[in-house]
Amino acid sequence: MDDLTLVRDHTIYACVTGSRAFGLATEASDTDRRGVFLAPTPLFWRFDKPPTHVDGPREEEFSWELERFCELALRANPNILECLHSPLVERITPVGEELLSLRGAFLSRRAHATFTRYAAGQHRKLLADVRLHGAPRWKHAMHLLRLLLSCRDLLRTGRLEVDATPYRDRLLAVKRGELTWEEVDTWMARLTEESDTALTTTPLPAGPDLPRVEAFLHRTRLASAR
Repeated sequence: MDDLTLVRDHTIYACVTGSRAFGLATEASDTDRRGVFLAPTPLFWRFDKPPTHVDGPREEEFSWELERFCELALRANPNILECLHSPLVERITPVGEELLSLRGAFLSRRAHATFTRYAAGQHRKLLADVRLHGAPRWKHAMHLLRLLLSCRDLLRTGRLEVDATPYRDRLLAVKRGELTWEEVDTWMARLTEESDTALTTTPLPAGPDLPRVEAFLHRTRLASAR
C-alpha cells in the first residue's frame, strides 16, 4: 500500500488550517490542509512500517499517522493542537470524532513551553531579517503575533481558540507593514509577559491525560486488526 493510498483511503480527520481557519484569510491566501490517517494495524506487523507522515496528494496538504499525531499533541506541539481545533473540518469518521473528543486531554501547561519556545525561534528569525533588510517579513510577524495571542488566551482560559477575528484588523495591518517594527516587537514582548503571568494562575493541568489517549489508541489499533 503506497503512502498516498493511506491518505486517500484511511484518513479519519481532515481540516483546513492557516489563515483561513484563523479568520485572517485574504484573496491571496493559500488553502493549507492537514489530516490524520489510521494505518491498518497489520501493516505494523511487517519490517517495513507505515510512514509517520505523508505529503500530498494536493498542494499544501500534509497528513500524520494517528500515533505520531497523538505523540506530537501530547507534547503540546502548536501546529498539531491548532489542527485539532480548526473550525473548518473537511472530512471526519467515527474514529476522527473520537479523536476530537479528546482535545481537552492533550491540553496542559506544557503548551506554555512549546508555544513560547517556538515563538522565540521565530522571533530570532525576524530579528535577523531586520538586521539584514531593515524590516521583518511582515506575514511571519503577523502569524507570530497570532500564535502569542493564542498562547496567552489558552493559558488564561484553558481553552484553545484559533479564531483570531477579534484581532483581524490590527494583525492584517501588521501583514501590510503598516506598523513599525518597534510597535510590533513591543506587542510581542507584552504578549510574552502576559503568557508568563497567565501560567501562574492557569486552569490547565500540569500534564496531558496520557492514560486516556493511550486507551483510545490501543482500542483503535485493536479494532483495526480485526
